[in-house]
Amino acid sequence: MSAIDVRLVDVTKSFGDFNAVDHIDLEVQDGEFFSLLGPSGCGKTTTLRMIGGFEQPTSGLIELQGEDVTWLPPYQRNVNTVFQNYALFPHLSIFENVAFGLRRRRVADATIRQRVTEMLELVELPGFEKRKPNQISGGQAQRVALARALINRPAVLLLDEPLGALDLKLRKQMQVELKRIQQEVGITFIYVTHDQEEAMTMSDRIAVMHKGRYEQLGQPEELYERPRTRFVASFLGICNLLQVDPDGSADGYAVVRLADRTPLRVPRALVPGANRLEIGVRPEKIRLFERVEDAPAGSNLVEGVVRDASYLGVSTQYIAELRGGEKVTVYEQNVSHTAHDSLYRQGETVQLGWSPDHTFVVGGGETSAQEEAS
Repeated sequence: MSAIDVRLVDVTKSFGDFNAVDHIDLEVQDGEFFSLLGPSGCGKTTTLRMIGGFEQPTSGLIELQGEDVTWLPPYQRNVNTVFQNYALFPHLSIFENVAFGLRRRRVADATIRQRVTEMLELVELPGFEKRKPNQISGGQAQRVALARALINRPAVLLLDEPLGALDLKLRKQMQVELKRIQQEVGITFIYVTHDQEEAMTMSDRIAVMHKGRYEQLGQPEELYERPRTRFVASFLGICNLLQVDPDGSADGYAVVRLADRTPLRVPRALVPGANRLEIGVRPEKIRLFERVEDAPAGSNLVEGVVRDASYLGVSTQYIAELRGGEKVTVYEQNVSHTAHDSLYRQGETVQLGWSPDHTFVVGGGETSAQEEAS
């Protein structure tokens, strides 16, 4: 088992009567790319700032590599931070921006030259030493900020939405680059973002935060395929949620029924002993069929009417209305269609089918993962 680089124990941060962070417990492992994901105001940036020493907790304990740093100022913690605005010194060259931390520590010039060269190679900016920050692009400035933060070899690197100022194409490129750099240097990264795709692309684990706590913590695939609350299911992509009633079991699955009594099967381990449940299925897991017999054996099947069809290029998005009035979104890849003419039409009756194993069960979103563990 990996060592714990960062530990938060019952940490709270209040601003007046508002609890920005509400009794959070968290462990980040050595060498992990860990993300705090959530909407604005959920407490993710405040949590990051407390780890960095920029905010003091109202209560609780913060440990860095086993040492209590709860009340230590930032310069006494072996962490560095990369902010969204990069905070490069405009009057200094790229070389001197990257070398800044080493110069403050009075490192020998020969060592500085070697380390700066290594850092600029790591972020793929060799030859940029003499340029000024106003002579490089936003993506290059982000790389310089990263090199400057890494050159002191911190135990933990904190990143507060560092890609937020970049355009979409460059942001996607930098997601891949950040993960590559993190793997090469082996330093623990704690990353704050509101972008679920960004977190899913880079992270080893993600804590999905809501109202000062995390509702679920796990690997990206686990969070997407098996969300446990409405909030997590909806925040991580598009999700279809359906109210159902339990109705026994069959063939190793729990059987549930929609309002119109259509039976569906759900993995038995996911179904608690409740009278009323909410199940979910992702749009890309559903297929549309003209007839019941066209669907693979064992599929969950419901009948619906196509209310909207939107051609998106790689896929077509359908909105189907079930007999009970529920609206379901379906994504079908455009691999079997040669023209838009061959797609399902508005008003057409179809069968919606998916594997029972692709069905998950969510709670009401009021119980966080922390409360479950306690």
